[in-house]
Parts: sequence; C-alpha cells; structure tokens
Amino acid sequence: MSWENKRIWLKFLSLFSVIRGYNILIIVIAQYLASIFIMAYHLPLRQVALDLNLFLIVVSTALAIASGYLINNFYDSEKDLINRPSKTLLDNYVSQKTKLAVYFILNFLSVIIASYISFKAVLFFSSYIFLLWLYSHKLKRYPFLGTLTAGLAAILPFFIIFVYYRNFEEVIIVHAVFLFFIILIRELVKDLENLKGDFTLDYSTIPVKYSVEFTKKLISVLVISTIVPALILILYFDSGYMDYYFLLCVFLLLIFLWQLWRSKQKPHYLILHNLLKFVIVLGVFSIMLIDIETLIKRFF
Repeated sequence: MSWENKRIWLKFLSLFSVIRGYNILIIVIAQYLASIFIMAYHLPLRQVALDLNLFLIVVSTALAIASGYLINNFYDSEKDLINRPSKTLLDNYVSQKTKLAVYFILNFLSVIIASYISFKAVLFFSSYIFLLWLYSHKLKRYPFLGTLTAGLAAILPFFIIFVYYRNFEEVIIVHAVFLFFIILIRELVKDLENLKGDFTLDYSTIPVKYSVEFTKKLISVLVISTIVPALILILYFDSGYMDYYFLLCVFLLLIFLWQLWRSKQKPHYLILHNLLKFVIVLGVFSIMLIDIETLIKRFF
C-alpha cells in the first residue's frame, strides 16, 4: 500500500475513532430492537423493521450523535491529550478544521433528513444538536449539571421513538429509569478515570470539586437505585427471558460496588468503566429475550 493510501486509511480510522463509530452502531441496533420488542411490540416485525420514518429517525440520530462526538473531541483535545494520549494520537490525524467542517455537515444532514419525517422531528433534532454542543462547550465543566445532561443526552434517542409510537406503558418508563441510572454511573466513573486531565484543566467535575470519596458515595447510591428498577422489572412486569439479564445486572452491580471502593488508580476505574459498557451492550442484545419464542418463529 502506498503512503498516500495509508494516509487516507489513517484519516478514515481517525474520523471513525473521533465519532465513536462502534458506539453509534450499538445505538442504532438498540433503537431498532427497542422499537421491535418494547415500543411497538404489538406490530408485526416486518412492519416495524421496514418503517421508513423509523429508519429516518435512526439515521438522523446517528448523524447527530456523530456530530456530538466530533464537537466534544474538538473542545476536549487538550484534556484527552492528558487522559488518552494514544487515542488522541490517532484522533489528531484529522485536523481541527476538518473536524469542524464535518461537524456542520453532519448536523445539516441530520436536520434535513428529519424534515422528511415532520416539523416536530426537525425541532427535536435541532434541539438535540444544540444540547450536545452546549454540553461539550459549557455544561460538562459543571458538577451534577454536566453528569445529568450526559445522561439525558444518552436516553433522548429512545425518547423520540417512544413519542413516535405513542406507547406510554409503565414498563417503558421503568426501562428508561434503569438505563438512565446506568448512564449516570458510567459518567461518574469516567470522571474518576479522567481526574488528572479534569483537575489540570480546571474542569469542575464532581471528583474535582467534592473529592473522590464523595463521588464513590454518590455512585454507591446510584448503584442501589439502579437495582430497584431491575427488581421491579423482574417481579412486576413480563420481560420474558430478559429477567435473567436483570438478575445478572444485579449481581454485576454488587461486584462493581465492591470493586469501586477498592479502586484507587486509573486502570482500576477503566475496568469498572468497561464492566458498565459490557452491561449496556449486553442489555441491548438482551432486548430480544423479551419475546424469544416469537423471534424464533419469525426467523426460523
């Protein structure tokens, strides 16, 4: 491969790394599975999977989130150089000017695609894009507000599907609360993991302003709070074989809590962060376990 071809591939990989392409793929899968098995479970699978409006919602969401990662990378370049030097080396194969240009293109495409759905969709995605920019530019520097905004931004892609299918059942709310708590815990663990860069650049995150011990206590409260909706879903709602996922989550969260108080260095927090990633990704694919018999009949 010539140097020019290698350079093109490196730029592509760099851009893929900046927009967290693997995260976006998981979100796309999660939106479709949530639509099929939770939001619109009463509709035929084919009708949901081939719904053009749902497809446009998913594409607009993917583009908006990709732009959010880009602008976050743009503002956090100095901090990432301290916290993630290896990843930053790859990310910097694409210039800041190019990142900004791609950011505006992705936002434009997201809103244009949303316009084919409805005016309300345009308003939603315009507001969502603004929220992601505001979080990256200002809000993430403030304790509590930044964490809550990150959690809100993570569940909003599912909120629009919730509204689109007009399914307001209690079980969906409980699922959303469970996911929201998991996201909040993950954000706090990321703050512990990135403490050095946040402290150096004067980001007023919760660990920086209130201490590591306080952050661990807050995470502990959130872990217990997360176990509550998991048990509610097991005991009071019919989640099919997904009950086993929630039981596993309770077990993993207790291990997480034990390990949290033994953690003192960045590698320890990285392990905890990866454990939460595993819980989230496993949860996405576990959605299919809600109605496994129907799934088997449809495909086999």
